Amino acid sequence: MLENVSLLGLFVSALLAATPIPFQSEVVFVALQTLGTQNIWLMILVAALGNTIGSLVTYAIGLGVTRWKDRKWFPANETQLARGHRWFERWGIGLLLLSWAPGGDLICLVAGILRMSMWLFLPLVFLAKAGRYAVLAWLTAQAIGLAS
Repeated sequence: MLENVSLLGLFVSALLAATPIPFQSEVVFVALQTLGTQNIWLMILVAALGNTIGSLVTYAIGLGVTRWKDRKWFPANETQLARGHRWFERWGIGLLLLSWAPGGDLICLVAGILRMSMWLFLPLVFLAKAGRYAVLAWLTAQAIGLAS
């Protein structure tokens, strides 16, 4: 039962970390990995799913924020949005593969604002997030091995 609770905590921390809420899921991931009570592949899957769903929340915020695009305070006009859309069509796919990095949440927000296909968004973001947690797991395993 405690293992399920720890995975739920990992999921929630990963989800929150990919939203505008400031949170660090890596700390939870590393702490859980060092306990050695969970299958590492299951941890990577749970964290990547939580982080991807969190990115989807940020994407949805981007979708919703465009209803105010005609307001004076909105940070972009129609011309700028059109230019951003063209630019994102050209570079957005590659940028989403960087959604794991600091500032990656902004990329997810822009993907929503520019109405990127969710069916393209989801697999790219999941791949990026899973890759990040796999690298973190490997680095943690190396560090634990050095400490032993």
